[in-house]
Amino acid sequence: MVDVEAVDLAASARLLGGHRSLLDLLRGEASVISALFVETNGVYFGLDNVDPWDITRDARQYRGPHPVIAHPPCSTWCQLAYINQKRYGHKVGEDGGCFASALASVTRWGGVLEHPANSYAWPAFDLVRPVRGRWTQDGPRRWLTEVSQSAYGHRARKRTWLLYVGDREPPAVDWREPAPTAQVSFCKNHGNSPLPRLSKKEAKATPIAFREELIRLALYSGNRERVSSACHDNSNAAYFAGGGNPHG
Repeated sequence: MVDVEAVDLAASARLLGGHRSLLDLLRGEASVISALFVETNGVYFGLDNVDPWDITRDARQYRGPHPVIAHPPCSTWCQLAYINQKRYGHKVGEDGGCFASALASVTRWGGVLEHPANSYAWPAFDLVRPVRGRWTQDGPRRWLTEVSQSAYGHRARKRTWLLYVGDREPPAVDWREPAPTAQVSFCKNHGNSPLPRLSKKEAKATPIAFREELIRLALYSGNRERVSSACHDNSNAAYFAGGGNPHG
């Protein structure tokens, strides 16, 4: 079982300005977290008790039993999705079922899903729109909020929506929005900002502090008691059969 008090201590230390690496916390726990739809050899690789699922493993095939951190692809759901559709023919929402699978996994196994703010996936899947500064509850086990990754060290503002599923209300996160020093837009005619544009690689990167925040949330989700019974059902397949993919 996850030591919730230990997780709370880590959260308190961070909020009070102290620092205790969640890697140290993980090394002392028996829990495993699965990180889905992550970059090969990226920030989730090489961590004790974190099981990364990159493109070679196909996270759509995840069947549990661990809580997840889900980073489903966003290119067909983000604010540039309609521009991408016009330019490249990539239809809005057609992601091969990745978002539907990520949502099914976090719903079944607990943890946290992240996507760009104003993602078109939210209305497509009838999800509650998050607000900044607090968690909004949507049902008995699901909460949503908005954060800025600039609060966690990203050079751009990078507003992000979080969907958390767990057996207890999620802890507070860092809702600050420090001024960005760069922008992620790749459109040369996008606004008049003097800030430099990040490379695609740097724009997509997950800051270490943000990774640790997501690990903290996944640990906190406390989904242990559901594992034994859930091992005998195929919840992802049931989700798709029930029409979870709006484009299926």
